[in-house]
Amino acid sequence: MRLPARLSAFAVTLGLALASLTVAAPADAAAHYPGGVLAKGAALEDASTGSMLWSRRLTTERPMGSITKVMTALVVLQVGDLTRRIKVPYAVVGYVRKYDASSAGLYPGDWLTARELLEALLLPSGCDAAYALAKAYGPGLTAFIARMNAEAATLGLAHTHFANFDGLPWPTEYATYSTPADLVTLGLAAMKYPAFRSIVDQRSYQLAGNIRHHAYLWHNTNMLLKSYPGVIGIKTGNTLAAGYCLLFAAQHGAVLLIGVVLHSSATDDTASFSDTTRILNWGFRHA
Repeated sequence: MRLPARLSAFAVTLGLALASLTVAAPADAAAHYPGGVLAKGAALEDASTGSMLWSRRLTTERPMGSITKVMTALVVLQVGDLTRRIKVPYAVVGYVRKYDASSAGLYPGDWLTARELLEALLLPSGCDAAYALAKAYGPGLTAFIARMNAEAATLGLAHTHFANFDGLPWPTEYATYSTPADLVTLGLAAMKYPAFRSIVDQRSYQLAGNIRHHAYLWHNTNMLLKSYPGVIGIKTGNTLAAGYCLLFAAQHGAVLLIGVVLHSSATDDTASFSDTTRILNWGFRHA
């Protein structure tokens, strides 16, 4: 059956328009967002201007694994007294074993300063260090977690909740969560502290042994520190529910970019670094 002339003309016009859109989309897309990013949630902000350059599911709540430890560090930094000596509790051994958790290899009974425990917390992502700091600065684990949530409220992190101090999947996998928008805000708040910046910018940290404690050598889990020029932090994260995540910051000249990728992959431990590399390459071209 033949179409009326006017309908036939409209069909031709619509077909040409759709063809035009199909051809134009890839070039337009390449200009407006970084390609090849696998993360389920992400954000990139130009911290120099405060403008959000790009995001994906900016306010969707997700678990973030050990990025949680950025808030743990922030609470400790706010209380201060980083020369305070803290005895590593004997309970850390059972805690790490119970959850098969990342560890700084702390020896129970060692006396370490709060600053040294922050190194153990943020570089090798030591859940044992998180436990020791929370126990000391709460004082007690429950009080410390309450401090974390109070600080989240102060920062305006309306879609963030901490059920623990290290991001491990207890009491449930999704009990501790945040969003790309909230985590960028958290990262900015933590990076205001010189002590925090100096720690997360290190590839490794060596602590000589003495009568108070054993010797330790901790390596940063953030592989971009040695592969991407200008990266200055911040923190990796991973659990089964969270996938591989990274809260990151990088600076080229006067331009400081801060961002996050959440669940870049469930199985590939390099995916968050690949995603971040693509995002930063795009970001420094468009900042």
